[in-house]
Amino acid sequence: MDSILELIENAARILAGAKHAIALTGAGVSTPSGIPDFRGPKGLWRRVPPELFDISYFMSDPMSTWRVFLELYDSLKSVEPNPAHYSLAWLEKNEVLKAIITQNIDGLHQRAGSRRVIELHGSLEYAVCVECGRRVPLEEAVEMARLQRVPRCPYCGGVLKPDVVFFGEPLPERELMEAFQLARRSDAILVAGSSLYVSPANIIPEIVKRKGGRVIIVNVGEIYSPIEPDILIEAPVEDALPRICVRAAERKGFSPEGCIGRVSQPA
Repeated sequence: MDSILELIENAARILAGAKHAIALTGAGVSTPSGIPDFRGPKGLWRRVPPELFDISYFMSDPMSTWRVFLELYDSLKSVEPNPAHYSLAWLEKNEVLKAIITQNIDGLHQRAGSRRVIELHGSLEYAVCVECGRRVPLEEAVEMARLQRVPRCPYCGGVLKPDVVFFGEPLPERELMEAFQLARRSDAILVAGSSLYVSPANIIPEIVKRKGGRVIIVNVGEIYSPIEPDILIEAPVEDALPRICVRAAERKGFSPEGCIGRVSQPA
């Protein structure tokens, strides 16, 4: 069995040599920042009834969901990106990765400096009207909910919901199609912090594999995928990803500055 160092070296070699590599990230990338995952021992669904975030429940009692959402929203305001986010941002900025596809809604990839982020499950930037589909800044809906009022659309008066995918809702078609198109063009994928339990996001590595691409998985815990990864690194993402980033940078002849810290943005 290869050592962690060998696995990291091989992962860096694959990414540095790829023509079109992408990343897929899950909740495990954000847990080092203090955001709980969903199904783990301290996961969100162990303290929050998941049915509150079912679209049918929301439509019948939106204020109950908004009250719980306010607690989650407030807890997310103080979190910061961690080394895993910065490593991925460096890899994308330096075109080792073409894009980052994420199941997370926290916006930490963008705050770390990533520019092309496909958010499969929505984001905390907006609230969306369930009637007309228009979006408003989430903070506006939050302020209405703080006053114990069901947030309403300023255009049609419909109920506003956080612009994230609830149970019973499809993933956003445009983002899902973009993710699948990226996967079909990719010769490598780095899966980070995801058990690949949730469909259809878990199909993305399969698409890459079927096209002859290489699959690298960095995760702690069981993996629910029918495909055999080319490299499986069972280590915390905040430790493994910076090391992969540094070695990929050295292989490309780049300075690894930014692999574990803030990535400067172009002027």
